[in-house]
Amino acid sequence: MTTSLKNNFMPPNLMSNLNQALLRRKDAEQDESSKPTSSSSQPENVNVDVEDDESCKKPRILVTNGDGIESAGLTYLVEALVKEGLYTVYVCAPQIDKSSSGHGVTFGETIVVSSIEMKGATAFEVSGTPVDCVSLALSGALFSWSKPMLVVSGINKGSSCGHNMFYSGVVAGAREALISGVPSISISLDWKKGESQETDFKDAVGISVPLINAAIRDIGNGVFPQKCAFNIQIPTSPSTNKGFKVTKQSLYRSTLCWQATSSKRPAYMSNQPGLGFQLAQLGRDASAAGAARHLTGQRKNVEIESVGAAEKSNPNQVKKHFRLEFIEKDHNGVDEDSDIKALESNFVAVTPISLSPYVYSDIQTAAADWIMSTLKQN
Repeated sequence: MTTSLKNNFMPPNLMSNLNQALLRRKDAEQDESSKPTSSSSQPENVNVDVEDDESCKKPRILVTNGDGIESAGLTYLVEALVKEGLYTVYVCAPQIDKSSSGHGVTFGETIVVSSIEMKGATAFEVSGTPVDCVSLALSGALFSWSKPMLVVSGINKGSSCGHNMFYSGVVAGAREALISGVPSISISLDWKKGESQETDFKDAVGISVPLINAAIRDIGNGVFPQKCAFNIQIPTSPSTNKGFKVTKQSLYRSTLCWQATSSKRPAYMSNQPGLGFQLAQLGRDASAAGAARHLTGQRKNVEIESVGAAEKSNPNQVKKHFRLEFIEKDHNGVDEDSDIKALESNFVAVTPISLSPYVYSDIQTAAADWIMSTLKQN
């Protein structure tokens, strides 16, 4: 069993508890050897990553998502990966819904990282974006390692086809891993309101885990495509899917519709904290207060007007409130080999994501070859 100390940004109370535990263990070791107890200065930052010998031998998988750490898609996926018993599973995911945060990072602000109980996995929730989560996890500041074998982002509630990939937090999590040179997969379920149900996530997990197993196997053998991440889109009816189809990113995007409202938060959203709103401007004091409430077990989502706007007292100032909604539109005219068309036809769409447009044809071929070899072996 090893404990390592590295740079880290941890909640003060958790950091204090860890320091006390380390000091108690050091004092006990010194008492046993009859050596006088020496004073130990408190380290500025604490990194605790404890693995037993058996866990060290297993491939590490990092799981994140866009919907938040309490979402059903992530919960079922982590449970399944732990049940496989083949991997050491780590989770670093947003504290709340950040599904439309795109490739945003929290720059110049302190984020709060809190450990949570997740059976069989080492899990942290982060008061930031999916990209924050992956970047932090791979930095070596939170964990003693920096390179898991695979990063899995998902399972997200709602598809991220076409240009919607640019808005998608779950895709951004996989893309950030690709930027850092770590193989990655993002997974989304084409959730339809009034049609889908939570058990569909279990069926989606049944599709996802064999792909993850195949990815880990082929990464170990050096044959997993290295220049791309995979965006896996699972159709609305996972249990009746027609199979896998390697697709191209379409030009489809949802319509962005801004609605004028009489107040910043409609009444019908007051008891639905995860319904797509994003807290864009939180002052440092507000962030600290929110973190304190969470750490004492009282989780609340509070919408706060920016400090800059609140300080203005001009009586002639015109102030309006708007809310953004994503409106689905018809998929007419999309290519047969596109991601959205595959989902419409009840296929699992596998779309390679590249960081360079100049290698797209290469990664398309590599993706198709890998999927075909995976299906043959399974």
